[in-house]
Amino acid sequence: MNLEKNVPLQPYNTFGIAAKALALVRVRDEKDLRAVLTDPQLATMPRQVLGGGSNIVLTGDVKALVLKIEVQGLRLASETDKHWVVEAGAGVGWHDLVAWTLDNGYPGLENLALIPGSVGASPVQNIGAYGVELQDRFDSLDAMDLLTGELFSLNAAQCGFGYRDSVFKHAAGPDGLGLAGRAVILRVRFALPKNWKPELGYADLERKMTETGNHVPDARQIFDWVCAIRRAKLPDPQVIGNAGSFFKNPTVTTEQCADIIARDPKVVHYHLDDGRIKLAAGWLIDSCGWKGKTVGHAGVYEKQALVLVNKGGRENPCTGGEVMTLAKAIQTSVYERFGILLEPEPVVI
Repeated sequence: MNLEKNVPLQPYNTFGIAAKALALVRVRDEKDLRAVLTDPQLATMPRQVLGGGSNIVLTGDVKALVLKIEVQGLRLASETDKHWVVEAGAGVGWHDLVAWTLDNGYPGLENLALIPGSVGASPVQNIGAYGVELQDRFDSLDAMDLLTGELFSLNAAQCGFGYRDSVFKHAAGPDGLGLAGRAVILRVRFALPKNWKPELGYADLERKMTETGNHVPDARQIFDWVCAIRRAKLPDPQVIGNAGSFFKNPTVTTEQCADIIARDPKVVHYHLDDGRIKLAAGWLIDSCGWKGKTVGHAGVYEKQALVLVNKGGRENPCTGGEVMTLAKAIQTSVYERFGILLEPEPVVI
């Protein structure tokens, strides 16, 4: 185990916010975690897990011990008549995993191409895009209990997946469930279908089929389309710092949606299988006039109102305070107009 002090975190968060970790340990395998748990000084410190840094907003220097997850590895773990089960280390970049699966002939993750962040963070957030969620392809994961040092595995049911939600985002309650702050994910396995079928139910993908005349795309074609769509809509964190979609798409009842449509007939919405309706948070924000607006060096992206960006770059970066001031102002205006309180996606530290 190598303990580092006063480590700059600007390279490790995609927003590019300048902050320091007072103490940081790079976790490359289970031994590094166990060393932390058995060290007399480190064992008593609060901890902050850091993966790809694509879903956090730093509001100051991090006083907790930062566990920088860097577990590597990509392999075909097993296969059945119906699935290939691939395994990735928690520190592997998510997009790198998606590209690797296609390079090796294992389709199924192509709709999730170019999502920033690491493999270890993907179950926490139950990431999703273009009609596919992680839970649709999830097999199991390995993690370590930070209280006992024991390794354990979870299947999909035990992860408690919901919309951008999982057991890893909730503190343990009376029922004993909830692993927030208690577990570190080390490896994740995905069950990818041998009887693969394309997921093409989103308007952007339908538009690509019409434009190209290709109505039976293979997985590689969908991968290329998704990459092109995301690059056209979303800023590259290497060029403009951001944390991706900043707010969750809210869900409402049929009655609530009808009330909003009566006032704003153009509201973008999608019907869910459970009868509820999902509203496009980006449309709500845009309708309130926020696209392109700024607070200090934090701004709303000109091409997509759902994304908040670092307008100051690496040299004069926005602060976490500016980001959260802007986010709260957006929440207030959307609530005042639509009666809906938007929920941020990133973790605020």
